Amino acid sequence: MKVRLKVWRQKNSGTAGAFQTYETPDLNPNMSFLEMLDVINEQLAGRGEEPIAFDHDCREGICGTCSLVIDGKPHGPHHGIATCQTYMRSFKEGDEIVVEPFRARAFPLIKDLVVSRKAFDTIMQAGGFITVRAGSPPDANAILVPKEDSDLAMDAAQCIGCGACVAACRNASAMLFVAAKVSHLGLLPQGQPERHARVKNMVEAMDAAGFGNCSVTGACEAVCPKSISIDFIARMNRDYAVALLKGDAKESASGAG
Repeated sequence: MKVRLKVWRQKNSGTAGAFQTYETPDLNPNMSFLEMLDVINEQLAGRGEEPIAFDHDCREGICGTCSLVIDGKPHGPHHGIATCQTYMRSFKEGDEIVVEPFRARAFPLIKDLVVSRKAFDTIMQAGGFITVRAGSPPDANAILVPKEDSDLAMDAAQCIGCGACVAACRNASAMLFVAAKVSHLGLLPQGQPERHARVKNMVEAMDAAGFGNCSVTGACEAVCPKSISIDFIARMNRDYAVALLKGDAKESASGAG
């Protein structure tokens, strides 16, 4: 099969970008989208042209590195998979496929299809961890966790931090990402001591990074490669409200003293 690609090319954030069109050679329909880009890059390199820059690592839907907008949808036409799990058989002979980077103010463009997602690292550094000692693995395994809570925690922990939720949101909100990271720790006994400080710090870091607000369109859930539910956003909002109330109560008590 052969397709036509319209790929966003941009040398760096300081220069203007534009779409460039490439005709593919005959492709195996069972190759992945990233393998197809590899073929295009081999052709470009053979002609002495600059290859298309794009992120990739595991190519197994685990790392969240492969982040492309394909025909207007983060990760491509299918539901519940990452870009690297999208195969050329998803398209038809002669299709024109538009490939763009994730676009969000908090994800500045580096080159072509590559953006910086350091803002996610900043959010994680603000509270996406547990500092309370839970003992050795046998001790931690001895802590009883209700199955409903453990199942929810595992659902949230599936987040691979790809940023598709941000790219799909009309406000470039990172609420689904932050809610997943907050919830998978806050649902477990080991995460309880820092539960409210965690959500407050991570939400503040999210706001400081320049992400927008959530308007509950559900676009984030629709494109998430791990199908993480927006119910976690409601859970995070409740925890955040409690964290603010606890902070106000603490300040009032300090003032009274």
